[in-house]
Amino acid sequence: MTAVQTSAERSGAERAGATSGRDQYPAGALVVVRDEEWLVRSSMPTSDDGTRIEVTGVSEFVRDQEAVFFSGLDRIELLDPGATRLVMDDSPNYRRSRLFLEAVLRRTALPQSERRLALADSFLMDPLPYQRRPAQLALSGANLRPRLLIADVVGLGKTLEIGLTLAELIRRGRGERILVVTPQHVLEQFQHELWTRFAIPLVRLDSVGIERIQREIPAGRNPFTSFKRVIVSIDTLKNTDQYQHHLEQIRWDAVVIDESHNLINRGSLRNQLARTLAPRTDALILASATPHNGDAKSFAELIGLLDPVAIRDPENYRAADIEHLFIRRTKISPEVREQMKGQWADRGPSRSVHCPATPAEERIFEELATVWLPGDGGTSVSAVPLFPYTLLKSFLSSPAALRSTVSARIRTLEKKEDQRSAEAELAALHRLSGLAAGLTEADSAKFAALVRVLREEIGVGPASETRVVVFSERVQTLEWLAGVLPAALGFRGRAARDCVRVMHGGLSDEQQMDRVEEFGLADTPVRVLLTGDVASEGVNLHRQCHQLVHYDVPWSLIRIEQRNGRIDRYGQSHPPEFRALVLTSEVAGAKDDTVVAERLLEREDQAHRSLGTAEAVTGLYRAEAEERSLIQDLLRGRTVDESLDTPRAGADGQDAGLDDFLADFFGSVDATTDTAGTPGAGGGGGQAGAGTPSSADGDDVSPVLPRLFDSTAHFVDEALREVYPDARDRLELDRDQQSGLISFRPPAELVHRLKALPSDYLREQRLRERLLVTFNRRLAEHSLQRARQSSTSSWPEISLLTDLHPVVDWLTDKVLVGLGRQEAPMITANVAEPVYLVQGVYSNKLGRPTVVKWMGVTWREAAWEGLAVDDMVTLLRRAGVGPAMANKRGYRDPEPLRAALPRVLETAEAFLNAHRDAWDEPLRRPVEEYKLRLGAWEQPTLGGERTRERLADLAESLLTTGRPLLRVLAVLVPDTETDATRGNGDGTRPVSLSDPSSAAFHHSPPLAAL
Repeated sequence: MTAVQTSAERSGAERAGATSGRDQYPAGALVVVRDEEWLVRSSMPTSDDGTRIEVTGVSEFVRDQEAVFFSGLDRIELLDPGATRLVMDDSPNYRRSRLFLEAVLRRTALPQSERRLALADSFLMDPLPYQRRPAQLALSGANLRPRLLIADVVGLGKTLEIGLTLAELIRRGRGERILVVTPQHVLEQFQHELWTRFAIPLVRLDSVGIERIQREIPAGRNPFTSFKRVIVSIDTLKNTDQYQHHLEQIRWDAVVIDESHNLINRGSLRNQLARTLAPRTDALILASATPHNGDAKSFAELIGLLDPVAIRDPENYRAADIEHLFIRRTKISPEVREQMKGQWADRGPSRSVHCPATPAEERIFEELATVWLPGDGGTSVSAVPLFPYTLLKSFLSSPAALRSTVSARIRTLEKKEDQRSAEAELAALHRLSGLAAGLTEADSAKFAALVRVLREEIGVGPASETRVVVFSERVQTLEWLAGVLPAALGFRGRAARDCVRVMHGGLSDEQQMDRVEEFGLADTPVRVLLTGDVASEGVNLHRQCHQLVHYDVPWSLIRIEQRNGRIDRYGQSHPPEFRALVLTSEVAGAKDDTVVAERLLEREDQAHRSLGTAEAVTGLYRAEAEERSLIQDLLRGRTVDESLDTPRAGADGQDAGLDDFLADFFGSVDATTDTAGTPGAGGGGGQAGAGTPSSADGDDVSPVLPRLFDSTAHFVDEALREVYPDARDRLELDRDQQSGLISFRPPAELVHRLKALPSDYLREQRLRERLLVTFNRRLAEHSLQRARQSSTSSWPEISLLTDLHPVVDWLTDKVLVGLGRQEAPMITANVAEPVYLVQGVYSNKLGRPTVVKWMGVTWREAAWEGLAVDDMVTLLRRAGVGPAMANKRGYRDPEPLRAALPRVLETAEAFLNAHRDAWDEPLRRPVEEYKLRLGAWEQPTLGGERTRERLADLAESLLTTGRPLLRVLAVLVPDTETDATRGNGDGTRPVSLSDPSSAAFHHSPPLAAL
């Protein structure tokens, strides 16, 4: 049997590259299952049932239906390229063929070896290189998998950085199944940003959403299998008793955990959740502006979620050991400062508004100073050392907060069996209760100052659109202010009910999200948001607001910075203004707000300007630890400055310095930025973008996507003409040429795809009836801004058509199935001999492409020689394949072309095999380096050896294996009316692969074939 005969008779499965029991079904391939034709969306091997493939129906009976098949349970036939049928294309300018080729290019996942960003310029975001760096690091190969901690400080745009990273993973076929886990109050905000900016729809599964799904699906069914991309609050998901089993039964392509510092405490429900998810996802993105609790060992555990072997010794490691896993910048980082020049107004200091205590308040100051917090070595009436400061902080907040704290303490003491030991404290508490009982807003110096500041300085009132956010630590203060503030500001009737909103941790996730959305919409009547520190993490409050008032000041630099970061963040168009109400006293020894609060405000501002962040000042890295340490120091007689400047121990009470590791990681940002261009070139050092593999000016965003059409807009336009030539009537399509707005009624199959969009968005914008889309970024941005001016919905009516948009996705699939089963078009082009366009894909054991090549291949029967070139798109352009080419609709006999297919495919495979080692090198190098680290890893737990084996298997599974999958896409045929020896009459000559400039690969069959 000759080699050529072997090629001709090779089975379809072998042609597709199935070897050693491993099935390959790359995205974009056509398969036949149960006698129906399906388009592969994604595939993943399983331990028991072969390969799991997600598909969309192509043939008429299953058109646009979604299904999942397993190769171990169903016969899945991957079509044999040797049996490809060559067909004529009678469409104008060979439009059908060009669209088909473009659709295959778009549907094929980018290979693992492609490290550059492919989509960075196509989304609704500013072209800021610093926001691209996390995606660059995730894809750089510095880490075995796309896993990283985004530790940028408050306000730099971590959500945008996450969105871009997810988009790049989706384009690589590594983002089909996505789980985003966030605090409950930012669920809708995160969902909104990923759709409006990137066209990534996330189904929101809050507590109500999960209950609804569980009512709709069969009992016992996993609710997380109903949708491919979901967002859920960590407070809902941490209920491991309810969801643990479901989470253990599902694998994700990518998991995002926002505010990931909440995962650190071992044994907590959040920590258990993270430990469940981390090994069950390929990509893992953790995000936190404060990811450290002051204990380097705990931080090592957080890093261990990303890569268990990154840190050999959790007691002794440096920032440079993990630079491939984290990225951290501040507002004063050189690259951020330079790129944001003129786009992000500088903040001013927190201005203290002194509020001289009223006579009623002075009496309480005197009681606290003499009985509860006496100086000069006096003894407090309380046996609990920290409680007097709890009383003081309550009083400095409001009379309502003081009354609540006193009442709670009285109830606690009255429950004690030994009442005599608490008699003195109870008596003192009752005196305080009496002093506070009759206090109203008229007795509050802070309240009077707040009203004055809001009305006279900031301009809040019935005739003003100005908004302000007012922070307080105490729920009692917030609720008291909500009751008395509207009238004091001049609001009456319904306006008095609507002008103020309260937000705190006692509200449900739906209520919290509603408060944030209402405050961010310009047309709503809310003017003042009274919020607790639940809004100090992750919440965007800057859309309609640049004014913030600290009604009381937290005794933590970190908390002050987090609060300020709600309005001082990327996208703020006005200079943020901060004010703090400082209650002052004339009582000797009184610890008023000038003693602690005012000094903390000054130190936070100093740290922000010199370091870019206040997190490293105390060395404690947690707001609660900062406050506790400060109070303990005050009890010892230290001042605020002495407390802040005292060297600290880690969270476990031991030195966590590790050669200044924490200062290295969280300290000041160096004056220079690492732009060496290779992972690991920079070291930690707090450097902006340490370890990120690209230049600061964004040069890495070069064209990495092979394209036949010059833009997505051109592709969509031509696709609509081809698929719906009667679109104006059938889809009621209308296009505004001046603005770029496209309006149409979505057909049933597109409506089916829109189910992944947020339900309230679908309902509010009536998207099932009419879609408004555009390629005009300015129009899309204007629509987004207009939505924020609305009082009814924050969802824009016009969406930007990106490569990931469901409309583009739908049209791409419609074009792909425009040809019949396993058909390839013949195109008359400027070529000297028939050229077969062949796709070649190498994959790894996980079914992901490692190498993707687009080839031009020809076979010369007389010389028994095959030639191949590795640049199909350039070849097509040189051959004149484009919108200007003419289709003469001449008849050609496809049989001679079809007869050469076996030899063409053998030439293509020989070309791929000849270069495979060189193409594999970028993949092998990081795998070998990882295996070396794995070999040196010391297993700290009983399961360490199993973890080592799992990670070793994972590393091996990433390498190319088996034979390439080949697919014949089209054949370029010479124009018989053109004499190749005379040229084309226009100064050009037909393209030939034998031209030395083509760098052709020559292949001749072995002698046995002759």
